[in-house]
Amino acid sequence: MRPPYPPPPERSAELRRRFAEEARSERPDLSLLCLLVGAEADGALDEAGMDSVQVELDELAGRLPFRPGGPRSWAVALRELLGERHGFRGSAGDYQRLESSLLHQVLKRRRGLPILLSVVWMEVARRAGAPVYGVALPGHFVVGFGPAEDQVLADPFDGGRVLAGSDAELLVAGATGAALQPSMLTPADPLDVVLRILNNIRAWAAARPERTDVALWAVELSLLVPSHPARLRFERGQLLVQRGDFVDGAAELEEYAELISVVDEGAAERVRGEARAARAMLN
Repeated sequence: MRPPYPPPPERSAELRRRFAEEARSERPDLSLLCLLVGAEADGALDEAGMDSVQVELDELAGRLPFRPGGPRSWAVALRELLGERHGFRGSAGDYQRLESSLLHQVLKRRRGLPILLSVVWMEVARRAGAPVYGVALPGHFVVGFGPAEDQVLADPFDGGRVLAGSDAELLVAGATGAALQPSMLTPADPLDVVLRILNNIRAWAAARPERTDVALWAVELSLLVPSHPARLRFERGQLLVQRGDFVDGAAELEEYAELISVVDEGAAERVRGEARAARAMLN
């Protein structure tokens, strides 16, 4: 289902200003960044709606037991509250829905992609004082509780199932065919989480050529995150050209070509060729 309508240009500009400001803050607020992404997708999500999401996360945290114990006790408490009592989980069909990447819709539907369900787990647990963080396994996002030597993993997509010793290895092998490395179990930075969410949105849009509007705002928000991949400039240029904005698209492609010319002149010249072809469309 397509979100009702995009926000008007003035609202979109304000959302992006706030997104950039939050992304550059000393301690970026993951839930706020996710809600700003949601508001860029869904013009019906106003300030009151964003506030109500934060209130709901607070209320869910208030239903957790007070300091239930160590990492495993926290993981079990979250599974019982969110997975069993409130029915948060995912299914294969959720990968086909844009709403599965939007926090306000995930809270409403109790369904979403692994990374958005993990955001719900993290934000509820964090508010309750749990030692929680995201773990960006290749192909499947989960949550972790406790320090490395006592780490407990849970899979919100599977209703918060607490993972046994070999479960994480099986998840990684199933997604990539590769072996689990210790580096894969380190806490994910909030900005890396947001970039991964935006990557998922871009992938959703890429499979739907008629949704270049979604692809464009997703790549433009990604460009506001510090230390973003330079190749996003190339992607933005191509999207602008696809949408008929040949002048701005060509300019973006030319700027990207300048960026990469110092390391790969051949690739830069190919991008310049794309820019020339875009400008020729004006004739």
